[in-house]
Amino acid sequence: MTEPEGERKPARVVVADDQTVVREGIVMLLGLLPGVEVVGAAGDGEEAVRLVGELAPDVVLMDLRMPRCDGVEATRRIRARYPGTQVVVLTTFADDESLFPALRAGARGYLTKDAGGDEIVRAVHSVLSGDAGLSPSVQRRLLERLSQPEPVPAVQEAPDGLTARETEVLVLIAEGLSNQEIARRLHVSTATVKTHINNLFAKTGLKDRAQAVRYAYGRGLVRPPTG
Repeated sequence: MTEPEGERKPARVVVADDQTVVREGIVMLLGLLPGVEVVGAAGDGEEAVRLVGELAPDVVLMDLRMPRCDGVEATRRIRARYPGTQVVVLTTFADDESLFPALRAGARGYLTKDAGGDEIVRAVHSVLSGDAGLSPSVQRRLLERLSQPEPVPAVQEAPDGLTARETEVLVLIAEGLSNQEIARRLHVSTATVKTHINNLFAKTGLKDRAQAVRYAYGRGLVRPPTG
C-alpha cells in the first residue's frame, strides 16, 4: 500500500558529479528540501558504483560526462548489480547522443541542470513510484523521436567502413544540408556533426563537401532527382 504523503520516508540519494562546485551545490540544495536525504556524493562513475554498493541508496543523481567511468557506464553497472537503486540523470546535455544511451543503460529519469530543486525531488519520487522522471523538454524530444519514421538504409552495407550515422551524415551533405541543418535534423550538436564528417572524410579519403557529394552519388547512397 502506498504511504500517505506526510508519512513517506525521505528518498535516500547519492549525487554523482565530477565538478566539485556543482556537486556540493546540488547536495546543499537537496539538503534544504523535504522528501530527500543525501547519503553520499561521488566525483566519478567508479565512485558512484562503489557508494551504491556500500550505501544502497534509493536513487543516484547521475552526471554523464565524468572521468574514469562516465555516467552511462556507471548507470549500466548500477542497474545490473544493484537493481533496487534507480538512476536519474542530471546533466548539462540534452542531445540525442546523451539522452538515448543513458535511457538504454537503465536510467529512469533525465533532467538538465537548469531543473529546480522541486523538479529534482519530483523526478526522484516519480522513479521510485515506477514512473519516468523526465523533464518536459526531454519528454518532447522522446515524442518527436518516436513519431519520426525509421530511416531506411540506402544500401545493405556502408562503404569504406562508415558507420550508420556517418553514412546518414554523408547523405544529408549530398542533399545540400549545412552542418547546422544536419544537427537540427539529427537532434545533435554541430560539434557532433563535425566529428562525424571528419571521421567519414578520413575513412573515405575525401577532401571536401563537393567530393563527398560525388562519392555519395557514385556509391548509390543518393539518387539523382528525376523529372
